[in-house]
Amino acid sequence: MDTLSKKAVVAGASGFIGSSIVAALQEDGYRTVAVGRRGEARWGDPDALVRAVDGAELLVNLAGTSVNCRYTDANRDEILRSRVETTRQLHEAVRRASTPPPLWVNASTATIYRHAMDRANTEADGELGTGFSVDVARSWERTFFAGDLPGTRRVALRMAIVLGDGPATRLLFSLARSGLGGPQIDGPLLPHRRYRGIGDEPTGGPAPWYRTRGRQRFSWVHIDDVVGAVRFVRDHRDMRGVVNVASPSPSDNRTLMRTLRTIVGTPIGVPAWRWMLEPAMWALRTEPELILKSRWVVPERLERSGYRFAHVDLAAALRATRTRSAPRQTTAVIPPSTKTT
Repeated sequence: MDTLSKKAVVAGASGFIGSSIVAALQEDGYRTVAVGRRGEARWGDPDALVRAVDGAELLVNLAGTSVNCRYTDANRDEILRSRVETTRQLHEAVRRASTPPPLWVNASTATIYRHAMDRANTEADGELGTGFSVDVARSWERTFFAGDLPGTRRVALRMAIVLGDGPATRLLFSLARSGLGGPQIDGPLLPHRRYRGIGDEPTGGPAPWYRTRGRQRFSWVHIDDVVGAVRFVRDHRDMRGVVNVASPSPSDNRTLMRTLRTIVGTPIGVPAWRWMLEPAMWALRTEPELILKSRWVVPERLERSGYRFAHVDLAAALRATRTRSAPRQTTAVIPPSTKTT
């Protein structure tokens, strides 16, 4: 079949990551079909979803409400529901399709791993954590890998914090400009229940804190390499299961914040302890967990399979996000597909 006649289905196509993947797939010659609240393939319309995925060469699911918010009860429920329910609907559509897509790539998150200061987490020996964010990821992957879909290879991308023209990068730059551009230091906190477990198998207890002294690890990946990873797993049919999508050069919080201060031209960054971050993050309508958890993740499977990252230097990757929009990042940096099969 000629590439121009191939169909790719993308759920969550309008988001920061989704728009970049759609642009790349269209560049590769695919006709893309978006799944969303409106259009030809809508959530809650099972027959429309079946028609969308039937005959598709590729299904990419990135649907899920942003975690860049306060973890109120309503937001917690929606973060979980928006991932699990959309994945469940697509699972049923793939099962019912007469010609199911040979590859389904589903978003996941590197936050599924524990707070790690001692060693990196790989797909083979990574240790899963506990609490709200981990429970969301567990439920998401459990729904994705459930049941038997014999005609469809499934790959879950455990993505680190994605750098680009997206919410995580904007938050980091905002902190650097606001005077909170020093290291973020964990410490004791008033008891709260926002990070408690959720779902059918909730884990964890009171919100934890760790004596990191601002050295919590920062695993990241540039949007170009998220797109590159999707293309890579598409073209390497031996890849299935979970895949870490993170730069092979993780950093730490102190280095991250020093780099951000240099880029925005703020010479001084006041260290921010947990008691300072709690009201600041409340004002920003987000959660301290996003910058205080030590995420140490490396892309063992991608590297061993021969993927070469376009961005391995944190400072260069952050500067790139300041000068190029996400779609242009994708098309300018990631080379055309090298698919030979």
